[in-house]
Amino acid sequence: MEAFSDGVIAIIITIMVLELKTPLGSSFSALGHLIPVFVSYILSFIYIGIYWNNHHHLVTTIEKVSGGILWANLHLLFWLSLVPFVTAWMGQNQFASETLALYGFVMLMAAVSYFILQSLILKQHGPNSALAKALGSDLKGKVSLLLYLIAIPSAFISHWISGGIYVFIALMWLVPDKRIERMLK
Repeated sequence: MEAFSDGVIAIIITIMVLELKTPLGSSFSALGHLIPVFVSYILSFIYIGIYWNNHHHLVTTIEKVSGGILWANLHLLFWLSLVPFVTAWMGQNQFASETLALYGFVMLMAAVSYFILQSLILKQHGPNSALAKALGSDLKGKVSLLLYLIAIPSAFISHWISGGIYVFIALMWLVPDKRIERMLK
């Protein structure tokens, strides 16, 4: 499961970078119109990196994989596989409201699917497992879901608020989840 997921995530990152088209013209000013595309790429690259890192730590704790866990993992990979599409659409349209909202929806669904995967793994390990103790109440995960729910409609009010929330969530998760890492030692 881990190797398959790593492969899919590597393909997702590859697809995202292939969406970066070279500009017409050889001057640095020709790069100007690519700034929104590049900014959206950087944000999504960070998000995919965060998911890969935390997924790696989470999957390392699994002693036995069930069918439910496999399907939950595929559910996560499905939503992550849409990231290149929403990233390109958002960047090419200079963060238009609809593109920001759809980006947020895909990120929300990725977070929900990660939460489901984590919950199934916790259910398999039991409430007294080291993993359950390491994750605790998962306040950061729950806050992320709430922030996505705020950011999606905010896209129609202010691009800066919505985009700022997406950046804040990424910054919140940028440091790998040390709880599981400590548990594994």
